[in-house]
Amino acid sequence: MGPTITLDNRRKGSQWFQMDRSLALEVVSDKTYFPIFQYYCNGSFYADEHYLPTFVSMKFGERNANRALTWVDWSWGRPHPSKFIRPDVTMGGRQMFLERLRSGSSCEYNGRKTNVCFLFARKFTVNALDRLLRFAPMLMHLSN
Repeated sequence: MGPTITLDNRRKGSQWFQMDRSLALEVVSDKTYFPIFQYYCNGSFYADEHYLPTFVSMKFGERNANRALTWVDWSWGRPHPSKFIRPDVTMGGRQMFLERLRSGSSCEYNGRKTNVCFLFARKFTVNALDRLLRFAPMLMHLSN
């Protein structure tokens, strides 16, 4: 991808990406970077996860929040994040899974440290939904 895009320039992000109209116009007008990604993205290198984060970081870095909306588990080292099945969704027990999801990380947002780092979590199977719905009110201290 060099010399236009170096390894230090490359970014990877989620398919979820928010932008305003002026940035959207820059993206659809791009004739330099997108063709490079179009040529090189194949196999496990997906343009939808690499192009926008790299383009925005390189050309409009000051407008980039550098913040993910979704939490996923990449710890398996595969090209796709881990899926969570029903037995994984626990309030307590061996990993305190939902508590870890809710406040098990820290990040910086607008120059301040916070433990509210993500709005969503991804990759739950359909069979995990009943536990998510049952445990969420207890975990979030909501009364019925």
